[in-house]
Amino acid sequence: MNEALKHITYHHKQADGWIALCKKDESYSSGFKQYHYKPDELPEVLNRWNGEDCYFSMNTFYKPLRRVENIRQLRSLYVDIDCHAKKEPLTPEQVLMWLESEHFGITVPEPNYIIFSGRGLVLEWMIQPVPYKALPLWQAIENYLCNQLKELNADGKATDAARIFRIGGTVNSKNKNVVQVEYRHDYIYELREIQEEYLPELKPKKEKQKQDNKGNQNKVSHIFNTYTLHFERKEDLLRLIQLRNFNVTGYRSNFLFLFRYWSSLYYGDSDLALQRTLELNAEFTEPLKEREVKQITKSAEKAWKDKNDEELNARVRKQGYKAGAGYNFTNEKLIAMLDISMDEQRHLKTIISYEEKQRRKTVKRRENGIVERSQYINEQKNITNERVEAIRKLITDNPKIKNKEIAELLSISSARVGQLKKYL
Repeated sequence: MNEALKHITYHHKQADGWIALCKKDESYSSGFKQYHYKPDELPEVLNRWNGEDCYFSMNTFYKPLRRVENIRQLRSLYVDIDCHAKKEPLTPEQVLMWLESEHFGITVPEPNYIIFSGRGLVLEWMIQPVPYKALPLWQAIENYLCNQLKELNADGKATDAARIFRIGGTVNSKNKNVVQVEYRHDYIYELREIQEEYLPELKPKKEKQKQDNKGNQNKVSHIFNTYTLHFERKEDLLRLIQLRNFNVTGYRSNFLFLFRYWSSLYYGDSDLALQRTLELNAEFTEPLKEREVKQITKSAEKAWKDKNDEELNARVRKQGYKAGAGYNFTNEKLIAMLDISMDEQRHLKTIISYEEKQRRKTVKRRENGIVERSQYINEQKNITNERVEAIRKLITDNPKIKNKEIAELLSISSARVGQLKKYL
């Protein structure tokens, strides 16, 4: 109990939001019993979550529902290494020696602590909490860390922000080993700090992209922009579903297909994307059956695989399709598929029409003090008329007045006086 409380308190010190506690239980359809608690509730309830196969969430949620879309604070990065999955299994201690000699401080930062989960180990990097909108950058760095440790059998399917891991002091039922936690240091990383030190090529979307001597944009920057696009597309779908109060009957197939496709591209894992898609379907006012969801989104999995097939992408681009293989929907196509109204588009970020895009530009210009062209033209006409009348009055009062004198009185050029006289 003391070890479990120490572990969760260390990880979620001064946390904000809901923390999920989970325990394997076959009586639940998901295979897990799961409840959510606020940080100050944990000391009182944690004794109910001891024994075998107990887990907690690495990040917090703004409502008691463990979904990536509900993330409130991203609090850590992590890599799960299964020591027994290799053809020649290594002990966790052997893996740790390899990590310390070849990776820590070289390809990945030194982790804050390590969970010895019974059959492997989990590396944990604590970060200054960042909000949900930082998820694209967080996911890019998370995937980078995992890819650096692929040779040690890092689990690429354990990289989503809603991930749970075992609690220290509890028991792994597979081998009856007690879960141990090794605390290594208390330094809290900044997300940007890890990016700048280990992924210096990674730049936010709005920063100017550097090009190599062949004129190609940096590949890592392109990958980050791709993460951001798929994330924002997925977010627009969720926002639209919420605007319709989850009543999307008649559009369910399109919503679920698009959500699974973009989720597959974002997570890099079609199985995880399917799991998230099934969770989304369950929130609809009239959900489809699980087998229907799998059937209607099956082509999303194939398209995702095609998108990751370099040879196929090369062939498709050679045929003139710059975006490569997979589905590449235009905004016009998406708006038609989902019947998105102009009012709904005002709440979306990327799935918008040309008209909505222009409306936003107009609003931005006004906010920056730039007047509309029609307004500008009218203002110029008024100025011209006022100057013509002023010239008329000056000439009436003094018929022999020269253009140079009029120009000095009206603070305009002599040439402009000549032009304005044509309107008299």
